Amino acid sequence: MKMSSKSFGKTKCGEDTTQFTIANENGMKVSFTDFGANIVSIIVPDSQGKAADVALGFDNIAGYEENPPFFGAFVGRHANRIGGARFEINGKVYELDKNDGQNNLHSGFKGYHKFLYDAEVYEEEDITSIEFTRLSPHMEQGFPGNLDVSVTYSLTEANELIVEYLAISDRDTIVNLTNHTYFNLSGHNSGSILDHKLWIKSNEFTPTSIDLIPTGEIRDVTGTPMDFRIMKRIGQEIDTDYEPLRIAGGYDHNYILDINGNEAEKVAEVIDEKSGRKMEIFTDMPGMQFYSGNMLNPVNNSKAGATYEKRYGMCFETQFFPNSCNINSFPSCMLKAGKEFYSVTIYKFSTI
Repeated sequence: MKMSSKSFGKTKCGEDTTQFTIANENGMKVSFTDFGANIVSIIVPDSQGKAADVALGFDNIAGYEENPPFFGAFVGRHANRIGGARFEINGKVYELDKNDGQNNLHSGFKGYHKFLYDAEVYEEEDITSIEFTRLSPHMEQGFPGNLDVSVTYSLTEANELIVEYLAISDRDTIVNLTNHTYFNLSGHNSGSILDHKLWIKSNEFTPTSIDLIPTGEIRDVTGTPMDFRIMKRIGQEIDTDYEPLRIAGGYDHNYILDINGNEAEKVAEVIDEKSGRKMEIFTDMPGMQFYSGNMLNPVNNSKAGATYEKRYGMCFETQFFPNSCNINSFPSCMLKAGKEFYSVTIYKFSTI
């Protein structure tokens, strides 16, 4: 296991940024930057031993300072959408940025993926970790409470990328942290993900209104194009004339995971038969947003000159349900003052 670092350039404000890379003995390498605690690249071998980067992204800090698609992003304080860009705690209403129509998306105009973090490296024989930490002050983005927050990325010799989230606030607040990496197991610059095969351990999902805010309904996936309980091609039913798919332009939905939530359990598996790569996803969170990259407009300033277009990458955002702070029947993302929030998600890579 090896850890290295190098300059990732200066921000527009003149801040120095660093790229950290962890490499294991199996040819897997993962890179991160202290700007935004973002994942920059995930390099894994295919079934022939040929390594390729399976995460969409940028080559330099300038790309991540803009980053409209949230490539590799550490998302907080609240991932996904909040209806009306407002919520209430203890009788007080908090107003947020309306950066997605009348709603709040991924916490507003400046999410956690656009702040600079302190970094600390921990090295052991079979696992190396890097922890990114910062204090998110009271009312940053409109959220109450001084929040000490960290995300720790670890790489193991079993080709597991482990993502651990930890947060504690001095006031009652809401917390919903996730990662927004776009995966393409054929390689970041290889085109459509529609031939990837996907399995999701979920019997139900949360339908949305026209602006992608959950209505509060919980709907069975049986007999619908949303059903991935038997592995199928992502493109098999993506353009079916089914209202939730029409509204989102494809898959962009919160799946209710069929797990107990007490520990990380396997919730999804993706296979790319072209490269032979396989990715398994484990989490202890109640939901996962599966997003098929429907809103990717051509992104031209990407890694190695690649151009990313619609459905060239897919996201698996483990989370509390969108707008859960306004829907009492959903699992709550409320974090009480002095209580610790912790969750873990694992992306495990192998070949078929």
